[in-house]
Amino acid sequence: MSRNFMDKMKEFVGLEEELADEEQEGEKQIHAGKNKGTVISLHTKRQTQVVVTEPSSYDQVQAIADNLKNRRPVIVNFEKADTDLARRIVDFLSGTTYALNGNSQKVGHNIFLFVPSNVDIASELKEQVRERGPFSMLNS
Repeated sequence: MSRNFMDKMKEFVGLEEELADEEQEGEKQIHAGKNKGTVISLHTKRQTQVVVTEPSSYDQVQAIADNLKNRRPVIVNFEKADTDLARRIVDFLSGTTYALNGNSQKVGHNIFLFVPSNVDIASELKEQVRERGPFSMLNS
């Protein structure tokens, strides 16, 4: 059975079902194209969930980092945390954020925002963080 180029393209993208001759039974059967694609809507908006956390121990840092890995922005409140604990958690989350091509910013006294690469932080303070580094955020 000879097919032209357009028929082959329609089959490739899954727009047309292929008719195949079955020599043994002497009848035609309908077969679905091999490479049928999945139709998805590009106009759907997925809500972004922001996670707010107030860690009280270093054991909680992995769960916070998992939220970043799952592309969720995280606000971390260190107002009640020990300074050394806060510094260790900021160090860990800064490394996680860097590895995920994300960003971080101090948004208040001992309150930090860590975002994955799919979220952009629009702020005047962003340049200051780039100039001084993320570790300087704990001192101000």
